[in-house]
Amino acid sequence: AGPGAAPRPGWIRPSSLFVGARWRGMAPAAPLLPLPPPLLLLLLGRPLLGAPGQGAGTWSRFARLPYPQDQLFLHDTFPDGFLWGAGSAAYQTEGGWRQGGKGASVWDTFAHRPATPPGSVPPGPAAGDVASDSYNNLFRDAEGLRRLGVSHYRFSLAWARLLPNGTAPLNPAGLAHYRRLLGRLRELGVEPVVTLYHWDLPQGLQDAFGGWASPVLPQLFCDYAELCFRHFGGQVRYWLTMDNPYVVAWHGYGTGRLPPGVQGGPRLGYRAAHHLLQAHAKVWHLYNDHFRPTQRGKVSIALSSHWIKPQHMTEKNIKECQKSLDFVLGWFAKPIFIDGDYPESMKSNLSSLLPEFSEVEKKYIKGTADFFALSFGATLSFQLLDSHMKFQQLESISLRQLLYWISSEYNNPQIFIVENSWFVSGSTKRDDAKYIYYLKKFIMETLKAIRYDGVNVFGYTVWSLLDGFEWHRGYSIRRGLFYVDFQSHDKKLMPKSSVLFYQKLIEKNGFPPLPENQPIEGIFPCGFAWGIVDNYIQVNTTPAQFLDSNVYVWDVHQTKKLIKVDGVFTSKRKRHCVDFAAIRLQVSLLQEMHVTHFHFSLKWSLILPLGNLSLINHTLVHYYQCFASELLRVNITPVVALWQPMAENQELPVSLAKYGAWENPETIQAFVEYARFCFKSLGDHVKFWITMNEPSVKNLTYTAGHNLLKAHAKAWHLYDKEFRRSQKGKISIALQADWVEPACPFSRNDQDVADRILEFDIGWLAEPIFGNGDYPQVMRAWLHRRNSIDLYNFHLPYFSQDEKKLIQGSFDFFALSHYTTTLVGWEKEDALKYDHYLEVQMINDITWLHSPSRAAVVPWGLRKLLKWVKSKYGNVPIYVMANGIDDDQNLMHDKLRVYYIQNYVNEALKAYTLDNVNLQGYFVYSFNDKTAPKYGLYSYVANQYEPKPSMKHYREIIDNNGFPGPETPELVCPEEIASCPECHFFRTRKSLLAFISFIFVAFIVTIFFITYYSRRVERRWRGKNRGTRVCGAGSSR
Repeated sequence: AGPGAAPRPGWIRPSSLFVGARWRGMAPAAPLLPLPPPLLLLLLGRPLLGAPGQGAGTWSRFARLPYPQDQLFLHDTFPDGFLWGAGSAAYQTEGGWRQGGKGASVWDTFAHRPATPPGSVPPGPAAGDVASDSYNNLFRDAEGLRRLGVSHYRFSLAWARLLPNGTAPLNPAGLAHYRRLLGRLRELGVEPVVTLYHWDLPQGLQDAFGGWASPVLPQLFCDYAELCFRHFGGQVRYWLTMDNPYVVAWHGYGTGRLPPGVQGGPRLGYRAAHHLLQAHAKVWHLYNDHFRPTQRGKVSIALSSHWIKPQHMTEKNIKECQKSLDFVLGWFAKPIFIDGDYPESMKSNLSSLLPEFSEVEKKYIKGTADFFALSFGATLSFQLLDSHMKFQQLESISLRQLLYWISSEYNNPQIFIVENSWFVSGSTKRDDAKYIYYLKKFIMETLKAIRYDGVNVFGYTVWSLLDGFEWHRGYSIRRGLFYVDFQSHDKKLMPKSSVLFYQKLIEKNGFPPLPENQPIEGIFPCGFAWGIVDNYIQVNTTPAQFLDSNVYVWDVHQTKKLIKVDGVFTSKRKRHCVDFAAIRLQVSLLQEMHVTHFHFSLKWSLILPLGNLSLINHTLVHYYQCFASELLRVNITPVVALWQPMAENQELPVSLAKYGAWENPETIQAFVEYARFCFKSLGDHVKFWITMNEPSVKNLTYTAGHNLLKAHAKAWHLYDKEFRRSQKGKISIALQADWVEPACPFSRNDQDVADRILEFDIGWLAEPIFGNGDYPQVMRAWLHRRNSIDLYNFHLPYFSQDEKKLIQGSFDFFALSHYTTTLVGWEKEDALKYDHYLEVQMINDITWLHSPSRAAVVPWGLRKLLKWVKSKYGNVPIYVMANGIDDDQNLMHDKLRVYYIQNYVNEALKAYTLDNVNLQGYFVYSFNDKTAPKYGLYSYVANQYEPKPSMKHYREIIDNNGFPGPETPELVCPEEIASCPECHFFRTRKSLLAFISFIFVAFIVTIFFITYYSRRVERRWRGKNRGTRVCGAGSSR
């Protein structure tokens, strides 16, 4: 029941996905009614950066940002001229390891070892010998770049392909290969971003000198760089000396996890890093002194980092976070971007392990970067970061906060993101939804860093262009935009869904605002039902003191208490509704909210404990009667559900739950008799009935669902035939209906999965009632297929023709509960979120807002659902009977509920106004935290109810009947006449009243004539009497 009854466990229910055109399945975000951009920037922005070294303020700064506004999806574009690109590395994609005179690299040797330690690359085919075969498919890769429409392509030169032994002589075949590549890029107008060294050190240098452990290497690397600048520099504006020196030094020479696999411990790792920094500085100065004047390019180093957040927002934990970044990113960034020396935290903690720079070296290294080249993604984060470098804090994937930290720590440099993405399983082919949503998150965070935080980012590079060899993960994961079948001979590139996503994003230069993302102004019609839900009202039938027949004496001298006098009683009086104090309190809270309707469920198991009329809880029935009558007295319409499944015995009487519950056909007739009793007992006060509220399809067998539908239909027909004419109410069933969205809107397979889930989750119970009287054809076809190929034997029962006629049309309106939206796909990616029965993978869009229980806040899902219901079942009246979200009793998360209500109601208004959906009511879930903990609009603490800000916000929407604007025409609604439950007796007995009226009139007429003639007779008698007296007097005279 309620939001907890999601269709399937593990579903993370779906903001905007794809930019530009309205793709089917596109997910536009619904923001709060927006602040003006200057005010928003003032609210979210930061002061101008001061001196470098201010990164430690990042954590407290982001903890103070307004929630949830700061976490909303930002619909905006990147600055003009922003660089969009893709990247690859030579060893990952080139292959051709023995072609064209190429020498061996340390990765060739490492991958071909006969035995490998745990955690490293296994021997044999899991190497980059062929990989994506880019060496032999240069034009194939270039075509992929053309299709994407990128502005730049980052790739690396294989040192061993140009200098097979690491030093002269030059290999002409290698030189020709890279010249062809650069020429093709020039033809396409794609800017090359060239990395000189991406981990693939020539094996000859490792054998001869010990690789980067040797002080000889910096000069050899400088010689190699000079060759590259001389031959290629005329066509290259952006150079990167090396990629991620942390991984090379620490895991290549410290832990030995990666090539060359030297387990030299921390001391050797720090020494290798020392030499890498010296090598980078030499190359920068070489370019700056000898090539920059003519080639006019820029040189930097690609530094990789993780992000870390404190376990608790304490000064100590923040210092540990700062230290973690110092030990990974600051290790290389501070010498280059600040002062030529290592971070103080490293020097104070590592003492003699860390080499020292001379003053001359410090000056030589300082400032040797023309921009900050950042790599952020799966390779370092969560993969190659040693746990002790986290300093007991929590790793995170917040690119935005890292960008801000870099900007604050290193004096606001220009930042070029030269590698970023996540990964998917190696078995995932072309519908890579998980990859898309990570990409979307990272790009959106980059945009926020630029627009909100003032960070100077000028380019973004997705990693990678195509699938390849993923270092220590081999071929177990994929990171490419284009799919490569590594077992095929020709290695064709096949675009994945992420290609279409990135292509559209580049075309639009970000996520421009779209009309469907914007809130609208307008109001709902007269008579619109504004409601609140309480699954089960608070029932307190404790008798008031006035009903106690005992006599008491007050002991004023000793105990000061009332003492009951045994054997002495007073006469009892009849119970009255005012005796229930709990009713008065709840009704007063509802009045304070200004709702017009209140929705709650009866407890079948308590009203009829034995499941039949042999035992009736008359006290509880009287309580419900009083509650409904009190609601009517204050003009709140009660909306009453006969049954709502709850955890214990599904809220069925024990006798029914014990013998099969809804599996047992006898439960059908028991429900009908229970419904008849409720209609008789409460029908004078209740005109809005729900037979069954949110029956959970997750927990229903097909037989149970079959019987449940028949019970609903019989109860509906019972009301229609025996009670509707006199009670004049309406009745239907309320279904849980969360929206399901294809994870990849470009994928026909994902769309089929979404359609299938909607039929299993909603259509299963809706189609027989609101459609053709039978189950959806999609369900029957799918179950037939599953039963024919698997060991499953799921039998979906058949209705007889009479049963179809009974069930079809057994509704007065379409009532639904909606809480969230889910993304689904067909590619199996995560076993924990994969439904084998329906062959569906649940996907999470990590850019969405989520509640503390991880329910996704996706307002546009409601509008899509309402349109779907209309398209499938016609212009049926629709009520959203429950819509809400949880909090953790934290005021901050009630702000999320304010956003939730505001935007879900606005999407409902769009459905009513723009889509002509026949929407007649909206109910928020839930009334209070006492009966629905964490979901209420009223908190309940220390026996006191307190309105949350979300209650006041909902009340404001109700008072305005929506979102009126300056142009909204005034809606004049007729005054509603207060309901009179006591009048029902007279309305339903008109013939009797007419007869009584006739008798009454006849009686009055009879009395009138009797009185009239009596007075005439009396006057005559008096007249005769007077005449007799006169005559008598005359005679005597």
